[in-house]
Amino acid sequence: MTPSAAAVAEEELLEAVADTSRRMVLDLVLAYGEVTPTALAAELPFTRQAVAKHLAVLDRVGLVEGSRQGREVRYSIRPEHLDVAVRAMARVAARWDARLAKIKRMAEASESGRRKRIKAR
Repeated sequence: MTPSAAAVAEEELLEAVADTSRRMVLDLVLAYGEVTPTALAAELPFTRQAVAKHLAVLDRVGLVEGSRQGREVRYSIRPEHLDVAVRAMARVAARWDARLAKIKRMAEASESGRRKRIKAR
């Protein structure tokens, strides 16, 4: 995968897990191990159709996979892709930590400069 393709895939992955409802679906799939959209909808405050749409997004980014068993499709987690998601979120968190540390240093420097100007008066 090229660096730009990896960045696009990471962005899609982060967008997929950014949605609160989708994270609820993902949490339940994790809890059940293998589950149908109907069973998930019974646990969630939205319709089976909404659950199916969330599962489609999660499937597209590789976090879950569906397997047909008779007339039902049962979804389960793809652990190797979940690990990729965790690493991607850790990288985003590290970038934000660095940004916030820089903002803090700038604010402290500004405050220090303001105090020096006040004392100089």
